[in-house]
Amino acid sequence: MRAGQFLASSREVGELIVGVRPDGRGGRRPVYLADVARVTDGPDLPTRYVWHGARVDGGAGVEYPAVTIAVSKKAGENASSVADGVMARVEELKGQLIPADVKVVETRNYGDTARDKANKLIQKLIFATLSVVALVWAALGRREAAIVGIAVVLTLASTLFASWAWGFTLNRVSLFALIFSIGILVDDAIVVVENIHRRAQIDHAPPTQMIPRAVDEVGGPTILATLTVIAALLPMAFVTGLMGPYMSPIPINASMGMLLSLAIAFVVTPWLALRLLHRHRAGAHAAPSSADRLGAWLARFFSRAMTPFLRGDRGRRNRWLMAAGIGLAILLAVALAPLKLVVLKMLPFDNKSEFQVVVDLPTGTPVERTAALLRELGAEVATLPEVTHYQAYAGLSAPINFNGLVRQYYLRAGGEVGDLQVNLANAHERQRKSHEIAQAVRPALEAIARRYGADIKVVEVPPGPPVLSPLVAEIYGPNYDAQMALAREVRKVFETTPDIVAIDDSMLDPGTRLQLQVDTAKAALYGVPPAEVARMVRMALAGEDVTPLHDGQSKYAVPVRIGLAPEDKGSLQAALKLKLRGQLPTADGRTESYEIALAELVTPVSAPRERVIYRKDLQPVVYVVGDVAGGAGKTDSPLYGMFEMRPALAKLAPPGGLPLAEHWIAAPSDRFAAFGLKWDGEWQVTYETFRDMGIAYGVGLILIYLLVVAQFRSYLTPLIIMAPIPLTVIGVMPGHAALGAQFTATSMIGMIALAGIIVRNSILLVDFVNLKLDEGTDFQQAVIDAAATRAKPIVLTALAAMLGALFILDDPIFNGLAIALLGGIFVSTLLTLIVIPILYYAANYRRLARPAAPIPPHTEGNTT
Repeated sequence: MRAGQFLASSREVGELIVGVRPDGRGGRRPVYLADVARVTDGPDLPTRYVWHGARVDGGAGVEYPAVTIAVSKKAGENASSVADGVMARVEELKGQLIPADVKVVETRNYGDTARDKANKLIQKLIFATLSVVALVWAALGRREAAIVGIAVVLTLASTLFASWAWGFTLNRVSLFALIFSIGILVDDAIVVVENIHRRAQIDHAPPTQMIPRAVDEVGGPTILATLTVIAALLPMAFVTGLMGPYMSPIPINASMGMLLSLAIAFVVTPWLALRLLHRHRAGAHAAPSSADRLGAWLARFFSRAMTPFLRGDRGRRNRWLMAAGIGLAILLAVALAPLKLVVLKMLPFDNKSEFQVVVDLPTGTPVERTAALLRELGAEVATLPEVTHYQAYAGLSAPINFNGLVRQYYLRAGGEVGDLQVNLANAHERQRKSHEIAQAVRPALEAIARRYGADIKVVEVPPGPPVLSPLVAEIYGPNYDAQMALAREVRKVFETTPDIVAIDDSMLDPGTRLQLQVDTAKAALYGVPPAEVARMVRMALAGEDVTPLHDGQSKYAVPVRIGLAPEDKGSLQAALKLKLRGQLPTADGRTESYEIALAELVTPVSAPRERVIYRKDLQPVVYVVGDVAGGAGKTDSPLYGMFEMRPALAKLAPPGGLPLAEHWIAAPSDRFAAFGLKWDGEWQVTYETFRDMGIAYGVGLILIYLLVVAQFRSYLTPLIIMAPIPLTVIGVMPGHAALGAQFTATSMIGMIALAGIIVRNSILLVDFVNLKLDEGTDFQQAVIDAAATRAKPIVLTALAAMLGALFILDDPIFNGLAIALLGGIFVSTLLTLIVIPILYYAANYRRLARPAAPIPPHTEGNTT
């Protein structure tokens, strides 16, 4: 049995009888709820707003209320396939679940972006491979180019299979690893093919005998050189922190590819040479050819260039002058960093098709004021010709993206916060990069925010390393009040330092809260429990759900909420006028009801609002954050902004007379002995990354040294072979300065790879010198012959590596790697051909030189 019925509409709610009153004619009439209250059926009071703004012709913007749906993929799934499937499903729902007057706009599609980047990189990989083959064709011939091309294709295919077996996916970094290593993977095949080609010009034996001898001649140094490149790269796979997992495909893929290319160079390449170079003529060496003319010219060139630095003791002065010149060039190259001609930065800004504006107003700001600010900001960004549309979020954060993940923006909520997600045209449809656009619009947006008393941050995607902000100063001290006082002084230093923008801190705005103190004695006299006072205040200001509606249509329960009218909720006086009903027993045993205004039972008292105390490693900390604005004549590296603030920070006088200690690596261990300022943010990640990569670099050098010691059975020869490694700085740093590029973590990866690449050239030179000495050649002549004979394969392999790097030069993130390889290989290869033979001669001429007649300066002898 069911008595009565559920409320089903606002009309039924208004018809509820709440009392009975005399009608003035001796009768009684009911009092309906609609007689004493306003009954409305509508949405709740908004606490957040979301809208979509689109740029139209003329630079104006048009806005629509919006709902944002964000879809993320599961780990291991193809982002492009998921994105295509979602959009296909949306198209199916149009006209069915999605009404015709509802517009669906795809604002971000990272799956489409990933597909475009992957396709572009695959094209670059193909072009890099064809360029290397064309290089070999021009230098050696079409048959040799075909052999190298087949070897490269086999190496890439096997490397991709090994990468898949290892668990890597086909993504931007793994494809960059293949493009970066294309020049390295082809080295073994080029060295083997070039030596077969050279031996074919001078060897009378049939190919079945000549080819094994040619392969054997370069087999030892090729194996050693391959292992040295792997020794230089592989330790990077064990780097922890940010760069380890992100860049691990580069050392692992390159190392696997080097091993596979070595096997192919010794197994497939000789067989292909036997099949394709079968037209070898035994007497070809006697006839003049372009190869003979090139060899004679190289012999003359290196004889003229190197003889003044040889000649036993007579060349010692020239050798010292050369060493001094090289040392000076290295010092000048390194000095480019402190002179800011080469800016040091963790990661460069990418050229994304979006950026984000993060808005923070004083605590307690109504969401309507936040929305008004966002509308002005949206109107400003709509004037940018590169903007396609934007989404505004007032009272909540934007759907989580990379920024929200690493900087925890997704946790922001409340009427005083807001986000503006700005979407730009594709990179190939605009002239300016996203970083330039964000920097250009920042001053106008900050001017608008100042009128509202708001803090804004123009944040790019990705904003660099995953840190709270590029510049972070952590303040430690004996008590939190003193820490906040010091943090305010630190913030002033941030604000007065040029080019420091997006300044904020973790301290809440000072404010008060209103506390209603209940007169419990008076409430007891009127029979009003204190809990009833609290319930009445909550019901008046926040509203109270008393029952749900059962309309038979809504998916979720529709609550019936009692509260003050919206226009009265902003004033406490309207709530204090409400009356409470109490009941007290009388002397005759009856119960008497009383009505008393809420203002009679409570006293409003202002009290300070509770503050949030942030802790890091269990220590109370106050954060002061900022960023560095880039632009013409400026640097956007936070490292330089941090050092610019240090003199002003050193003059601060912390409260209480305690000193202020500056910490770089770790937080202070004793916060009671002194105030501490710990630099964090991009600096901390930069330090840890370069520290780990420096350790990997050192481990690689030790492994290279041990490998060369095992091969040459000498402790001095490895040092000579590794001498060109510092020479790479002469090409790397000026290369960055010439192109206006920043020296980043990817540049460091290029320098590490250069160690193995350049040592490879040194091994070929020293091994050939020893080979000529075993044949009885004079030491000085052997040194010259080594440079002249090995110049061709060394230059070919260097050009191949540079061609591979050339195709990633236009990438914003990896261009540091490309510049390091291009500049380092170019300069160090040229210097290696001269310096290494001379250095090897200087270290051993007293022991190995034999009395002989002086060599004429224009020797035309055989250079084999």
